[in-house]
Amino acid sequence: MTLERARQLLRTQADFGGGYNRNSARLILAEVVREHGQAAADTLIRELRLGEIFGLTAGKEK
Repeated sequence: MTLERARQLLRTQADFGGGYNRNSARLILAEVVREHGQAAADTLIRELRLGEIFGLTAGKEK
């Protein structure tokens, strides 16, 4: 998955919010970590404010 595609999918999950969407966001981020590394996932978490929306923390695989 490209980082741009991951960004689009994560934006969709963030727009909906909620528990199921948090799990989906975590799965997308896990894929980003596998393909691009933790730093790329951390950047997406900060950029899309996933910490505020879902409680995800940059620097940790969740």
